[in-house]
Amino acid sequence: MRKIIKASLFVVLGIVWGTIEPACAKIVSVVSLYDNPKYAAGFHHFAFVNPAAPKQGKITLPAYGSFDNFNPFIFKGIAFSDGADLSLESLGYSPVDDPSSAYPLLAEKFELPADKSYIGFILNPKAEFSNGQPVLADDVIFSFNALREKGAPFYKIYYADVERVEKINPRHVRFYFKKDSQNRELPLILTQFKIFSAADFQGRDFATPTLNPPLGSGAYVIDRFEVGKFVSLKRNPDYWGEDLPVRRGFYNFDIIRFEFYQDTTVTLQALFSGNIDAREEYIAKIWASGYDNKKVVSGDIIKEEIAHNHPATLQFFGFNTRLPKFQDRRVREAVSLAFDFDWANEKLFYRQYQRIYSLFSNSDLAASGLPQGREKSILAALKSPLPDNIFTQPYRLPDNSTPLKQRSNLRRAVELLQATGYDFRDGKMVNLQSGEPLEIEVLSNAANGSTFTRVMLPFIKNLARIGIKMTFRNLEVNVFKNRLDKFDFEMAILSYHISNMPGTEQREFWGSASADTYGSYNLLGIKNPAADAVIDGLINADNSQDYQAYVRALDRIIMNEYYLIPHWYSSFARIAYNKRLSRPRTDVKTGVDIYTWWIGE
Repeated sequence: MRKIIKASLFVVLGIVWGTIEPACAKIVSVVSLYDNPKYAAGFHHFAFVNPAAPKQGKITLPAYGSFDNFNPFIFKGIAFSDGADLSLESLGYSPVDDPSSAYPLLAEKFELPADKSYIGFILNPKAEFSNGQPVLADDVIFSFNALREKGAPFYKIYYADVERVEKINPRHVRFYFKKDSQNRELPLILTQFKIFSAADFQGRDFATPTLNPPLGSGAYVIDRFEVGKFVSLKRNPDYWGEDLPVRRGFYNFDIIRFEFYQDTTVTLQALFSGNIDAREEYIAKIWASGYDNKKVVSGDIIKEEIAHNHPATLQFFGFNTRLPKFQDRRVREAVSLAFDFDWANEKLFYRQYQRIYSLFSNSDLAASGLPQGREKSILAALKSPLPDNIFTQPYRLPDNSTPLKQRSNLRRAVELLQATGYDFRDGKMVNLQSGEPLEIEVLSNAANGSTFTRVMLPFIKNLARIGIKMTFRNLEVNVFKNRLDKFDFEMAILSYHISNMPGTEQREFWGSASADTYGSYNLLGIKNPAADAVIDGLINADNSQDYQAYVRALDRIIMNEYYLIPHWYSSFARIAYNKRLSRPRTDVKTGVDIYTWWIGE
């Protein structure tokens, strides 16, 4: 009865508050970057879920390494990020099949003025934290300020175009944009950040790692945990958002438990022994030969490849261009020529992968061929210098498919190095001016170590043939993170999740402003005015054609500068799972979204 009275009161208040909105503002049920949302107002559920999925049972999943923090949005600590994904909600939700739109979640409606000078959020009167307290404007404002002022450095750049935040009333908040901001994506961005309880953080510092799980408004709460061993989350039986269109068909397990392992290969036996229920496979050799098990043969364990249309995770060897030896593009290209993907794909990967060829591989945003049309005019108008071949030669990855081609690539690498002031001395590639040999240390984290050791051996051997000494080191996850945060590395094995709609986060990945900020994602130290200009262009683009042209221009600049040596990807997610699990059967290529699965037929 208390909840009914409270909800009714807020409905009445909402009617009163609605009368004060300015006439020039629209109250809408979807925010769309280019005004073309896939789902109409009043839709029932997304196309890639089963809204009738039963809600029952327990699933156990693998996690890797350890953790000392339940707040993944800060600089310090090793975070358990799945806890935040399951227990904290955002103002809106962008589905995988419509990433340029956001639909109501904590916000019941969005407020958009004609001059696009702000976005307002009118909160759902039913929205509440797991302790029954309502989600209010004060919580939204606290969360935004905490992220921007005390969160990871990323957020200062990501939200730089927000001038101020204003509470209109307890359930209505506005974000005003800077007058010179042309960031069309900003309204969509502001629908996505997680909302914390302001009261929950009274008396404690948001920037300090915590094992006290933040109070959330999501479908799950962290129930039990033991550091380095497990985290168990239980579905909140009073979850306020269960019947929202953006939540129907999601979160169908009563309990989600994560068991921690130090190596991905160990979890295969954990699957066969019944200690975990599902496992994505990241090692081609194991996928090809490691599932010859009676449980797979009998059908107790199902092995499946699930197509996805996500941009490929950008995995690569990254150069720290802050170091003098990597500041010349030709040195980076020379090292790139020695990496033999063709051998690795044949001998190690069972031809299961394709080479990453773009920042946005597996999407229609990837640059290809020579620049044409709008993209060409964008690049031609840049005042900063571009690589000479960007207009005359398509970007191509080296072909090492035969010994003859490999020798040709290594000869080309030597020519590039000699052009930059290196040459052979006593069998070593030496900087003739300083007398220092070219030596490279590559860092990886321990979870990837067994996989990449095999990949690194021929890379190291090829570089040795041209006088370059490369060493490879596996570090514990926390040590690896600390080294990266402080830019204390020469080369490292890195991976970035790539959005379906690349936007403001590209400043953090490749923009000059983030290059000197410890903890930023610009680990490569890129300071390229041309890249800065096209990033601004893609953020400010006011139509999809311009947007695509600027994204492709950025792709072309970064790849032609050889800041990174791209790895490989698959257009399928590989997963093995217990037969008691079911998943939606849909034409939408979602890949694996375990939170839309359920137990039962």
